Amino acid sequence: MNGTLNKVMLIGHLGDDIKMHYFEGGNCIGRFPLATNEVYINKTTNEKITSTEWHNLVVRNKAAEICEKYLTKGDKIYIEGRIKSRQWQAEDGSTKYTTEIQVTEFTFLTVKKDTEGNKQISSEPKNTNFDTPNTPIENDLPY
Repeated sequence: MNGTLNKVMLIGHLGDDIKMHYFEGGNCIGRFPLATNEVYINKTTNEKITSTEWHNLVVRNKAAEICEKYLTKGDKIYIEGRIKSRQWQAEDGSTKYTTEIQVTEFTFLTVKKDTEGNKQISSEPKNTNFDTPNTPIENDLPY
């Protein structure tokens, strides 16, 4: 393999509502934490253990607006994206670091009720792909 791969796939629950940030020129980003759980049995005590991992997710522009409209804390979502680390200077002069998941695709697995009609959004998952190329992808796998 000549290239590299940076791909993340997660299914989890929102830990908070989407926090939107708007910029000049009409662009925006939405940020929210996503919780994924691992459940296992402790072999010595037969106790069921749940371990939660938190992920910081970032969605951009139209995808962020869609997420803000339909998702709320506790909703379940499937996402695909890539890991991105960044750093910045805090007000006290210290350098801060964070690792985020930049979302490129998502599917709503559960969503909050529509605020206009107070009706549940379609029970079918919503699949939204924001990085689909316009050219067809040729499958050159040998099988």
